[in-house]
Amino acid sequence: MRKRYPSDISREQFEKIREELLGAKKITHPRKYEIYDLFCAVLYLLKEGCTWRVIPHDFPKWENVRYHYDIWSSPDEKGVSILDRVLRKQVEAEREKSGRMAQTTMLIVDSKSIQNADTAEEKGYDAGKKLSGIKLHIGVDVLGLPHAIMVTTANVTDRNGAIDMVDYYCDVIDNLSMLKKILADGGYIGDNFASAIKTLSDSDVEIVKRNELHTFAVLPKRWIVERSFAWINKCRRLWKNCELKLQNSFQMFSLAFIRLLLNRY
Repeated sequence: MRKRYPSDISREQFEKIREELLGAKKITHPRKYEIYDLFCAVLYLLKEGCTWRVIPHDFPKWENVRYHYDIWSSPDEKGVSILDRVLRKQVEAEREKSGRMAQTTMLIVDSKSIQNADTAEEKGYDAGKKLSGIKLHIGVDVLGLPHAIMVTTANVTDRNGAIDMVDYYCDVIDNLSMLKKILADGGYIGDNFASAIKTLSDSDVEIVKRNELHTFAVLPKRWIVERSFAWINKCRRLWKNCELKLQNSFQMFSLAFIRLLLNRY
């Protein structure tokens, strides 16, 4: 029996996703480690920001943990990973628990540039933020739950990143079929952006600009996406980008939201 860490989820919470994780790989012999402990080890790495090799020894061996994480995070032939499916299922369940439809009709989009660590391989320079790293593009509903996530190099503009994100989630993930409106700040202004979004998702873009507010005020509904950034910022692994590939960075952000939603049970 290993000690319990603050990053652990309960076994009851884990039961919400056990079936998806177990179905990721065909079992040909008895398991050496519990799937629960393997998943909690990944959560420890995410929450504490350590490297794979220094995962505590009372967890399964780090090689086994990394092996299973690679299975859960690798996209299939359709470009969708096990973690992608788990996150979508948890988001839909949380919305239905709140008395809403499973799919959202409005998306609030924003981006955040994150500096690379020396271990990162893919990088770009964000001239506005003056840093070399990656950029997280995200689209959330009015509850702050993520319906679209995209990770690019930091040199990709907010508009182009949002277009690629909407395209991916409309075409591959297919969870934006009911989308009617996208709310964004002044960084997304432009007819080309609005027309591209209209073509991809048949939804309208509404821009909330600071210069339209004559006194200090919280931008209408814009604070929701900032709160979502704050939620995942509690995971130290995400403070800097430590991943070699953008795909791994993307999966770590998805995992952070999965952990957040599981802790609500």
